[in-house]
Amino acid sequence: MLSGILRSQQETPCNSFLAQQMRIFIQMRSSLKVVDNSGAKRVMCIQALKGKKGARLGDTIVASVKEAQPGGKVKKGQVVYGVVVRAAMQKGRCDGSEVKFDDNAVVLVNKQGEPIGTRVVGPVPHELRKKKRVKILSLAQHIA
Repeated sequence: MLSGILRSQQETPCNSFLAQQMRIFIQMRSSLKVVDNSGAKRVMCIQALKGKKGARLGDTIVASVKEAQPGGKVKKGQVVYGVVVRAAMQKGRCDGSEVKFDDNAVVLVNKQGEPIGTRVVGPVPHELRKKKRVKILSLAQHIA
């Protein structure tokens, strides 16, 4: 009887209430690491575009560049758009596993959603495929 209970819990669909817990990953004034070669090193989140409370994996944010490399495409103080590719808070997946990263990271994009840089360093979760961010996945070195 116990095995029947465990089996029924594992067969729950991905869109159940427990799988879609509303957890906020990136809020206003969160500091994020930039993982592409656009010239920025660190950005601060100004606003999450989709939700009112914050941004999750694959969401677009508006950010201000706090640190930048000299001679890069992006300068310090510039307001840019970015896609959250890594978050330190854990996120549950449909198969029951959880994904969690060491840092909060973002890839800078333009207004059309195309990446500014040409390389993405570090792991990128495959949840970006559901959010229609295939170009970022193709630039990534490792897909987690």
